[in-house]
Amino acid sequence: MFSIVILTLNEAQNLPACLASTAGCDDVVVLDSGSTDRTAEIARDSGARVFVNPFENFAQQRNYADAAIPFRHDWVFHLDADETLTPELVAECAARAASREAETLDGYYAAPKMMFLGRWIPHCTDYPAWQARFVHLRRFRFIQVGHGQREAPGLRLGRMQSAYFHNLSSQTEAEIRAKHARYARAEAASFITTRRPAKVLWASLRSGDPLVRRRALKEASYYLPARGALRMTYQYLVRGGFLDGAPGLAYCRLLSDYERAISAEIRRLRG
Repeated sequence: MFSIVILTLNEAQNLPACLASTAGCDDVVVLDSGSTDRTAEIARDSGARVFVNPFENFAQQRNYADAAIPFRHDWVFHLDADETLTPELVAECAARAASREAETLDGYYAAPKMMFLGRWIPHCTDYPAWQARFVHLRRFRFIQVGHGQREAPGLRLGRMQSAYFHNLSSQTEAEIRAKHARYARAEAASFITTRRPAKVLWASLRSGDPLVRRRALKEASYYLPARGALRMTYQYLVRGGFLDGAPGLAYCRLLSDYERAISAEIRRLRG
């Protein structure tokens, strides 16, 4: 078997669906950041154990979970409250954790299926956009990159065949834009402090690993002008976001505004 940890902060609205998706797992933990709503009560009523730790960033919080929480199993799936597991992924995690392959790996990537306005939008969210989420709590470590987290360098990772769901429209548009404003500040600061020499970036762009190329392409995009318009063109036309219908168009517009916010923040930091 395996354990599950869910990061929360005032997630009373989203948490019930997330918890329901963990049915069949015998160790579900909620790591809260100090909620003032019914998040902790909902978690305990479902049978989950609740721990509290101040939130600094996603990598710090996930590393705290792996290091400080007494999980019942060595393998842990990291979830956010607006995400849900599928029965197929639960079964695959249990099988992977018990396999000989798991003895040689530090973690696994899993691909989220992004849902927006009630529809899966695979084209404008670049599915599969791999995330390191199923990890061995003693061998794996997260690092913070921009507003999110990534696996530390040198770790050995496999890839899950099954996906999980991420509800991108669990918040109002105003809440999404406020979140994007915070993320834009983090992305700009990360770019300014960690940008790589051109030769190193160019080598990554030519890598045979699609995940390495995707991350390098994101880094290279910070040097481009009119990034908002370029992101709209890329996600909606090149990546086929138009195939995702009205939700795809609405989400691409949000992404375009997000890129403009990052560019404005980079200009501000550069003075």
